Amino acid sequence: MSDITEQKKRIRNCGVVPVLTIESVADAVPLAEALMKGGLDVIEVTLRTAASLDAIKEIASSGLDVFVGAGTITCGSDVGAALKAGSEFLVTPATPDFLVQDLAEFPGLVVPGVATPTEALKLYDQGFDTLKFFPAEPYGGAATLKGLSAPLPNINFMPTGGVKPETMANYLKLPNVVAVGGSWLATDKDIKAGNWDQITALAQTASDAVKAIRSA
Repeated sequence: MSDITEQKKRIRNCGVVPVLTIESVADAVPLAEALMKGGLDVIEVTLRTAASLDAIKEIASSGLDVFVGAGTITCGSDVGAALKAGSEFLVTPATPDFLVQDLAEFPGLVVPGVATPTEALKLYDQGFDTLKFFPAEPYGGAATLKGLSAPLPNINFMPTGGVKPETMANYLKLPNVVAVGGSWLATDKDIKAGNWDQITALAQTASDAVKAIRSA
């Protein structure tokens, strides 16, 4: 595992983290390659399919310079399974008390999910300063995170859930947003069809947008 500070920097530098649901292990490496070609070298593989852990393992052992993590972590056994598969970071949709200790023992970056200021402050007190704001759009979107920046200045967020290409700039302009998570970069349809060039094009557009937003 690399230094957690460096892991946070890598996510911030990427700016857009593809949130992937992989049904077939055979798609894992070609998908990661397609996203990397487009400039996105941080990916989150959700633990929503039977193939997800093996997909992470394939990507982690492929030799690609990609920072791969596991999302949809919902129980303690997910933490151990993701670590064994080679996950370098973890993301949760929500963070109940029973999950906190297992997350704290993970040797890499953990991005726990929150939806309220109370949850955010509680997790910060438990040692987590980079949090997933989920589901972002239904819970007020960028306006909510802008409102939290003053009272919670030491907490950063990775908003996910309903974020689209046309709204991601609203988030990335905020100082307390390290990156956005997005599922639009690799749809189920494109993955199943092997439309790797299309996925690369979407990734490149997103990567270019991040650079433009942050250099403005």
